Amino acid sequence: MNRSIRKGIAAISAIAGLGSLVAMTRSEAPAQRATGAYLVADLSDKILYVHGPDSVGYYDISTGKDNYPTPTGSFKIRKLTWNPSWTPPDSKWAAKKKPAGPGDPKNPMKVVKIFFKEPDYYIHGTNDVGSLGYSESHGCLRMSSDDVMKIGMWVMAHGGKPQEENWFMRLIHSRNEEKVVYLSKPVPIRVQQ
Repeated sequence: MNRSIRKGIAAISAIAGLGSLVAMTRSEAPAQRATGAYLVADLSDKILYVHGPDSVGYYDISTGKDNYPTPTGSFKIRKLTWNPSWTPPDSKWAAKKKPAGPGDPKNPMKVVKIFFKEPDYYIHGTNDVGSLGYSESHGCLRMSSDDVMKIGMWVMAHGGKPQEENWFMRLIHSRNEEKVVYLSKPVPIRVQQ
């Protein structure tokens, strides 16, 4: 089944209340539904599904390359960093890269880092929207800047730390302010093939 058909079926199923947007075992689904809000990253379809008591949606993502796979499993989002700085990792691919501060145009981390497997794996914004739908990252889940902002706001609202829109706008337009937020109610995420 091609990707656009799967996305359509998933959206219709969710809206109709027919269950999860992606296949989960019977033991996983009730635990995730009990929280009221959760995310599912489908690595094969390159889609991030959003499930909540008042919202259902899906977004294109980029996943890890074969040499830098995105980890699979069930995780909890406990922390976000808005307007993140970037320090190149100690890895061969980043050997000649330079650190970049919050809001720096050369910073590959756009808008927010949503940690799902600390310390190295998160959902983050990217300017490389051409990579969405492909395995092009170094293990993280990339999203467009607009989409990752929506997801970050949604995660904070469902994680017990809602803010007014002007709070987010002030941060992401800052050239020097980085803000770490710890959730009072961790948001579950399932990353699966």
